[in-house]
Amino acid sequence: MKTFKKISLTVAVSALLIPTLSQAQGTHQGVGPKQGDREFSISGSGSSDKNFDNGGMGLSGDMGWYLNDRTVAGVRQAVNWGAVDNGDDVWQGSTTGFIDYHFGQAEFRPFVGATLGAAYGDGIKETGTAGLELGAKYYVLPSTFVQARAEYQFLFDSSDSAGKNYDNGRWNYVVGMGYNF
Repeated sequence: MKTFKKISLTVAVSALLIPTLSQAQGTHQGVGPKQGDREFSISGSGSSDKNFDNGGMGLSGDMGWYLNDRTVAGVRQAVNWGAVDNGDDVWQGSTTGFIDYHFGQAEFRPFVGATLGAAYGDGIKETGTAGLELGAKYYVLPSTFVQARAEYQFLFDSSDSAGKNYDNGRWNYVVGMGYNF
């Protein structure tokens, strides 16, 4: 399990370098969305607790609307399956709203964002979720991209528990593809 923790930490640190890499790319006309465009993406996902001890895998789908050529707001649905400490299999789902800000105008576009929604399923009390995320999209065609995203998400059922539970969050990861239309 220590190897998995080291790999996860390496991926997280590498993701912090995304804005630096994006500055090395030039601007390319006709690539990516413009204000008013919509976006659909589907991704494979993975999750773990903050200590990378328990985790799972699943699917995530997003539907977003571009408020301008750099900012997308939308709805995300995720369904995950995993195993817990006692060896039981569990399923969990989440429905969240998100807003992401993209950097650059080239094929490679890192982004940062925030989410707010609800989580439900086995082994989890139906509860609210909030999180911060970062990732990158790479446009392989003018309107088609591949993406990777990491999100730190914490659970809460009141404003009091939101502050207390921030340190007990979980990591969610996705890799997938999408289309602007």
